[in-house]
Amino acid sequence: MTIFKIFLATLLITACSLTAQVTQKAIPRVDQMPDMPSHFDIIDYNKLAHDFNTVVFDFNATGKYWPLVWMDTSKKNYPQDVVGIYTAIGDVRQGPQNNKGMFHEALANMGATLGATLVGIDKTNDRGLNYVAMLKNYYNRDTGWDIMMNNTCPEVALLGGGYGRDWWYDVYPNLLFYAIYENYPDEPGLEEIARKIADKFYEADVILNGNYDYSFFDYGNMKPMKNNICAQPDAAAGHAWVLYAAYKKFGDKKYLNGALSALSALQSQPVNPTYELLMPFGAYLAARINAQEGKSYDIDKMLSWSFDGTAICREGWGVLTGNWNGYDISGIVGSTVDRGGYGFLMNTYDMAWPVVPLVRYNQKYADGVGKWMLNAANASKFFYPQYMPDGHETIPQLADVSKNVIAYEGIIKQSNMQQYQDVPAPVAQGDGPLWVLGKNPPESQLSVYGSGHVGIFGSIIKKTNVTGILQLDLLATDFFHDEAYPTYLYYNPYAEAKTIKISAGKGNKTKFYDTVSGMFINKKACTTTKVTIPAKSSAVIVMTPAKGKVTYSGSKMMVDTVVIDYNVKQQ
Repeated sequence: MTIFKIFLATLLITACSLTAQVTQKAIPRVDQMPDMPSHFDIIDYNKLAHDFNTVVFDFNATGKYWPLVWMDTSKKNYPQDVVGIYTAIGDVRQGPQNNKGMFHEALANMGATLGATLVGIDKTNDRGLNYVAMLKNYYNRDTGWDIMMNNTCPEVALLGGGYGRDWWYDVYPNLLFYAIYENYPDEPGLEEIARKIADKFYEADVILNGNYDYSFFDYGNMKPMKNNICAQPDAAAGHAWVLYAAYKKFGDKKYLNGALSALSALQSQPVNPTYELLMPFGAYLAARINAQEGKSYDIDKMLSWSFDGTAICREGWGVLTGNWNGYDISGIVGSTVDRGGYGFLMNTYDMAWPVVPLVRYNQKYADGVGKWMLNAANASKFFYPQYMPDGHETIPQLADVSKNVIAYEGIIKQSNMQQYQDVPAPVAQGDGPLWVLGKNPPESQLSVYGSGHVGIFGSIIKKTNVTGILQLDLLATDFFHDEAYPTYLYYNPYAEAKTIKISAGKGNKTKFYDTVSGMFINKKACTTTKVTIPAKSSAVIVMTPAKGKVTYSGSKMMVDTVVIDYNVKQQ
């Protein structure tokens, strides 16, 4: 390095101004999104998650269709009661008097439990009830499947108008369970369940032997199956995520081998196999396993599959872009083609779970992920009646039943229900009335199951002192990660450089390292610092110990043996 370059670097460090040195990888779908979306306002998702938990888990709530929870005393799978929670407001299939009170979904119950946990609520003692322990009832040992399933009794769910065998519904509750398990590792019975799930997924992967082209897997008879639903090869991403989590938790190399096998099966797909929620977990794992295990999975491919809407089976499934009558809806997740586009709240919340922490393992995607989250966080408020103008809702006159914590299930360009054809785009609505045609009330368009996942956004997103620059917590949903220091992504959407203030917390003297520029941005330890981020660029700040020792091992940079940068050779 020349004397001039040393002098220039010193100036940059002193000024805490970042000049990006890692070449950023574009996410083409994100490039179509606005730098600063219209009707810009980032709501407080953390507070919304707390409010949801307080209001929804109230057995004494009053009002039409309330309370939204009841006790299922059927004791399926485990000799204990379990809370039931409505999928949608007023869903006639559910409740204590319908289908023996046994029809309720893990997507709602586990999603709400995880969401609350992520924002700091202890769900092992929430107003005297242990909601974490009750989730064991979704572990279907009575059926012999020995995995978490979306219902405690699939037969009752089917009779009640639920779904048939649909692979992602069988796989995804196990990801939710593992995320909850990490937060409550000492809860009795969870470790045994976690091991049995991992064993089932490992055995299934061995049987599948790289071919995931099936509609579902019969985990009872250990056979891959086909039905009227098209093949869902992206189930491999779900298998891989659970198996890698099991490997990090238990250290058994067979789980690592299973994760690698499943991820290889996913990558080998000749066309985009995206079906519902699982593909982004494949992209995240590709980045993490490349960084931690020295592999070379194709992150670009899996991210593009997650975003670009080129899915074959679930036609057009991906991330929406566009401005509908002056409203930017870019960033929400769902069908990019159904009636011009139909995005869903739960899918949007849940995609952030794997995609945001991906940046820890490969900072080349910092700009793309930061810009997507800015758009998604802005657009997601429009699912809620209190933030969407009445003229763009299907049932504004009935929306008070939401109590400001329940959102519409989706946002669509043109409603798929005849009575709402005149509502101009974007249309906040839900499919509840179509599930039980002529029986579910209009209020069933308000989605309890999707709204419960709000804690994912609530745990990740905070505002900074500059409007439009968010602080995204890269550890919040990076489950079963190795020891790590606090790490945050900041993206500047403006056409000029902006300066933000970053605090390490009261009294904590810290050195701030940026993985994008590859530099410590303060020469002396401090509790706060100012960072100038160039136009339309990002910083990934790791808060390291004030007196930590820097060492290197291959492409990894460490402070006191804790990795702070997995890709120093890439810079």
